[in-house]
Amino acid sequence: MLAQPLRPGEEMSRLGDGWIFERKLDGLRCEVVRRGPSIEMWSRNHLSFLSRFPHIAQAVLALPVPDLTLDGELVAFAGERTSFQLLQAPSGPAGPQRRTVFCAFDLLDLLGRDTTGLPWSDRSELMRQALEGASQDIILPERVTGDARALLEDACARGWEGLIAKRANSPYCSGRSSDWRKLKCTARQELVIGGWTLPAGSRTGFGALLVGHYDSSGALRYAGKVGTGFDERDLRSIRSMLESLARPTSPFADPVLLKQAHWAEPELVAEIEFSEWTRDGRLRHPSFLGLRPDKSPADVRREQYRPG
Repeated sequence: MLAQPLRPGEEMSRLGDGWIFERKLDGLRCEVVRRGPSIEMWSRNHLSFLSRFPHIAQAVLALPVPDLTLDGELVAFAGERTSFQLLQAPSGPAGPQRRTVFCAFDLLDLLGRDTTGLPWSDRSELMRQALEGASQDIILPERVTGDARALLEDACARGWEGLIAKRANSPYCSGRSSDWRKLKCTARQELVIGGWTLPAGSRTGFGALLVGHYDSSGALRYAGKVGTGFDERDLRSIRSMLESLARPTSPFADPVLLKQAHWAEPELVAEIEFSEWTRDGRLRHPSFLGLRPDKSPADVRREQYRPG
């Protein structure tokens, strides 16, 4: 189940009685399926997370409940803040210090019974009971109540990514739903990488990524170039991936008037933070946050929203 962004012209006052607000986390969406001693951890596009986060699997296997399916987010904490970039970094003594947890925010089945048709408030309570006594590797999202606009202002002041508003009586439905709404503090979204430019000066790897999103007709629309937010590891590893995906022609439906642009099959998805969309559909002040192996390029659409 996916949340719809708040669109231009929509008022936060519509998110009143019957809505619950949770902290929006900056991580990788993950579904955890336990069947007795067997466990799987899947991304949205069905990639396994077991080898990357074995401590989460062990924490779920340690629960007294032997049969359940959880929906949630894999999150890396740096202090009290979450960091998608930190989640991408290698762990271990050479890597940065981080605490990676699974934040469970929904329950799809329990002890052989499908729970998706229950109201969200009931699923949430069943999940809370099922996770009693869980280790610190499994957490529940922070929940807040009150006026949506004031709550979002407070969330942004606290350094949160934003809020998720959920209708308390809503069932769990696959796909994007107006029963879940996301309120973001900054403009950011996933975009498909379709090419790159060469580095200049002392820079290595590449100069900028050429990114875009799909429209309703299935055409890949060019959204601009992203040249900041990378460390040396990003520059080397992404350049290697792009070279393996190289193609002779542009994958974008729009003309991209850049000299010495190199093109790639649109198979990589990046999380990009930016200040706003320009009138001609380009990103203003974009910055790279990390790759999204959990997202399918074909699902990447431009999000139309304004916070409030």
